[in-house]
Amino acid sequence: MIGIKSEGSFNRTLKFLEFMKSGDAFSNLDSYGMRGVDALSNATPIESGETAHSWGYKVSGDKGKFKIEWFNSHTNDGKNIAILIQYGHGTGTGGYVQGRDYINPAMRPIFDKIAEDIWREVTSA
Repeated sequence: MIGIKSEGSFNRTLKFLEFMKSGDAFSNLDSYGMRGVDALSNATPIESGETAHSWGYKVSGDKGKFKIEWFNSHTNDGKNIAILIQYGHGTGTGGYVQGRDYINPAMRPIFDKIAEDIWREVTSA
C-alpha cells in the first residue's frame, strides 16, 4: 500500500500562486525593456548614430505569458541595419563585411537581472 502524509499548511504556496495569477510579478517589465534599449543603444557601433538611436521595445502578455521584444527600426533598402552589423553582410561590389556580436554581450546583463529578480520574487512570495 502507498500512503501520502502532509503536515503544515499550504498558505505560502497559495499566496505565491495568487501573486503569480495576479500578474503583479510582471508589472515592472517596462523597466527591463528600457534597460535593454539603453544597453543596445550604448553597444551599437556608431557611424551615423541612426542605428544606435533606433532601438525600441514592446511588452505584451496573453493567457499568463508575458514577453519583452526588442527591435531596431533602422532599415536601408528594406534591410535591418542592426542585423547586418550583428551578422555581417555582402557588399554591392562583391566584398563582405564581417559581423560584430554586440547584441548578445549587451543583453546578457539584462537577462541575468531579469532572472535574478524573478527568482527573488518566487522565493520571497
